[in-house]
Amino acid sequence: MHPASHAPTELTIRRLSVDLSRGFSRHWNGGDAFMTAFANALSMSFPVGEQFFIDAVKAGNKALPDTPENAELKHLIKGFIGQEATHRHLHALYNAQLDKQGLINHWGPRAERRMVLGREKLFGKSEKPYLHELALTAAVEHFTAIFGDLTLERMDQPGDWFGGAEEPLKTLWRWHAAEESEHKCVAFDLYQRLGGNHTWRMRWYRFVTLQFSSDVFRQTVNNLWRDKTLFLPSTWWSASRFLLGRHGMLWRVAKPLWAYTRKDFHPMQVGHPTQSKEWLDKHSDQWRAVGAQA
Repeated sequence: MHPASHAPTELTIRRLSVDLSRGFSRHWNGGDAFMTAFANALSMSFPVGEQFFIDAVKAGNKALPDTPENAELKHLIKGFIGQEATHRHLHALYNAQLDKQGLINHWGPRAERRMVLGREKLFGKSEKPYLHELALTAAVEHFTAIFGDLTLERMDQPGDWFGGAEEPLKTLWRWHAAEESEHKCVAFDLYQRLGGNHTWRMRWYRFVTLQFSSDVFRQTVNNLWRDKTLFLPSTWWSASRFLLGRHGMLWRVAKPLWAYTRKDFHPMQVGHPTQSKEWLDKHSDQWRAVGAQA
């Protein structure tokens, strides 16, 4: 367990030096149809999801009293918003290339409809709608932080999800992973600071777990269907190895997913405390710092 004191006190907003305008191969992830389709599915959800996170954290920040004890969190919130805005922008460019390849993003529009419905039918009826949105954000951020931690954990070893990926996507995914791990405390800490309770945190976590699992499965299958690789034996072998192999995702995510259910949970209790910083420092030639977002 890693104490909250290891949480960052600064979140740098970085402009990544990647060029997605020239496109990339259809099976850019080591020639593996499944691993490519899975990563592409995740990317399809990011622009809508990250805009929701930005809106939720902005709303929570407005409700957070402007006091000395909240100054550090308010500073981190600016960095969080800037990092998520950069992720949203780059994944929108990435997804535009997927459109050109003939893939259809069902996940993003479905998530957007779900969010609109939630705001109209549920959040708006609450005295503090931002708490529900922050609970959702904290839950999804836990998923993305786990993915980020595991992406960096086995780099250049068996079980490296992007070991065979071509540039610029290898850098894009590892940079995104590092920043998700780096800012994983912000929405959670804001929810807690504003009086969010464990009961609602768990309700939204269960909802996110079901929806996220369903959405990533549906979009990955759709990507493989359009790629005409859904029924190839190699696709199923890759999927089974990714999920259930020696370094399978299901074994690796079980403990951190369960950790979130504890009443005394904090995001710094899972993952490696310095892994993301080490990657960002080592690859500082791939990005430059930019000004904070309002």
